[in-house]
This record gives sequence, structure tokens and C-alpha cells, in this order.
Amino acid sequence: MRQIEADIIKENVKQLLLKASYDIGERMTEKLNNALKNEESSVGKHVLKQIIENDEIANDEKIPMCQDTGMAVIFIELGQEVVVTNGSLYDAVNQGVSVAYIEGYLRKSVVDDPLFERVNTKNNTPAVIHTEIVKGDRIKITVAPKGFGSENMSAVKMLKPADGVEGVKEFVLKTVKKAGPNPCPPIIVGVGIGGTFEKSAILAKKSLLREVGEHNINLKYKQLEEELLESINKLGIGPAGLGGKNTALGVHIEYFPTHIAGLPVAVNICCHAYRHSSIEI
Repeated sequence: MRQIEADIIKENVKQLLLKASYDIGERMTEKLNNALKNEESSVGKHVLKQIIENDEIANDEKIPMCQDTGMAVIFIELGQEVVVTNGSLYDAVNQGVSVAYIEGYLRKSVVDDPLFERVNTKNNTPAVIHTEIVKGDRIKITVAPKGFGSENMSAVKMLKPADGVEGVKEFVLKTVKKAGPNPCPPIIVGVGIGGTFEKSAILAKKSLLREVGEHNINLKYKQLEEELLESINKLGIGPAGLGGKNTALGVHIEYFPTHIAGLPVAVNICCHAYRHSSIEI
């Protein structure tokens, strides 16, 4: 068994969150620049130029690209031959989140009781943590701070198997159309298909960990991603919802086996602040 100190996990979570707040990544920068080149709307071009300039300033000055620095969503692939010592895994993750948001002057947006009290926790904890047990003696940590302008536009629907591909397309397009300008387009659309009610939502969220525009390896789902992206961009919502060709920069689909009686579908939308960062320790 390999031992990993809880403090190492804490420090890595901290550094990942700080990086994710200002570093949009080369692939997303490339996508935004390509969108600028092919955008036909003058207003859309102006918005895209502002987004690109904002991202450059954030990276140069190591300051958040958006005032909503998100709720910390953490995906962990935990090797079954790893033991966390001198602390627990989840405590270490939450300590890393706390230090990052306090020391990095990132906005603290988490409230403790979601319905009645809604008192700010003042350190952006607790994080939402998804853990998968895998082979080996390593831990892979991926942080994905999620702003709620886009999160609030997400949806889940329990389709009937007979609804099929066309039903999935209709639901995704209806969700994006209803969202309009609210999720700060251009957006990336995560789609989870299958499993159960909650599994489809996690699949949709997990799909947003891919590099933008990276397709599903299954050719049928790859084709569906491409068809949905084309249809979404024909909606004309455009950058910042002010019209144009570039409503979305990518559609990512993940799928999982499901029950004979069901076809769960979840749509998790992400804004152009497409933030995630990973490390394996």
C-alpha cells in the first residue's frame, strides 16, 4: 500500500483551484479565437474580443477570470492501493478548498442551509466531491469550480425509451433555448444519458471535464454531439445572448447503461469560463 499525506492532497487541491480560476487553457483559447474569426455578427465579434482580452488579463495577472469563482466540484480517482495518512481524504480536500478561496481572495459563494438559514460558510466549503475507486496506487484529482449562472440553467428529464434520439435532441435544444443569455454564452453543453436520475446528472457534469470539443470515442455519440452543436448554433443566441453564430463551442456526451423502462437525460451547461484543472499524485 502506498501512503499519501493528507497535507499533500490539501496543497494540491489549493493549487489546482487557484490555477483554474485564471487559466482557461490553450484549447479553450483556441476555440474562442476560432469563434471570433467565423462570427458574422459585429456585436458577437465585440463580445468575443472582450472575453478573449479578459482571459488574457486574468492569466497575466493571476486573477479570477470571473467574479463568480464557483462552487468547488472535485472529481477524485482513488487508487485502491492508496492510504491517506494523518487525516481523511475529504477533510483534506475541503481544507484545500478553504485555503484557496481565503488566501486567493476568491469569492466565497457557499451557504450552509440551502433553504432556511442560507448563512455563508465564509470559505466556500463544503465542496461537492465525486469519488471513483480505481486500480493502482495513485490519486487523480480534478477540480471544476462551477459558477451558478450556468448551473442554474441545467435540467434533468426522464424520457421514455420510445422518445429515442429525437427526444434527446429535442430536450437538449429546448434546455439551451430556454437558457438563452443566462449561462453567459458561448457555452459548452454537457449531456449525460442513461443510468438513473442522479447518474445522468453526474455524467453530464463529468463530460465537462473534457477539453472543449473533444468528442466521445463512440462514433454514434460523436455524430450526435456534432449534430447538436450545429443545431444549437442555429438558434442564433450568440455571444452574451446578443445574437450570432457562436452560441456553443462544444457539446460533450457521456452515457451509461440504463433500465429497460427508462431513458434519463441530463443537461449541464457551462459558461465560457470553462474551468478545470487536474493532477495525479
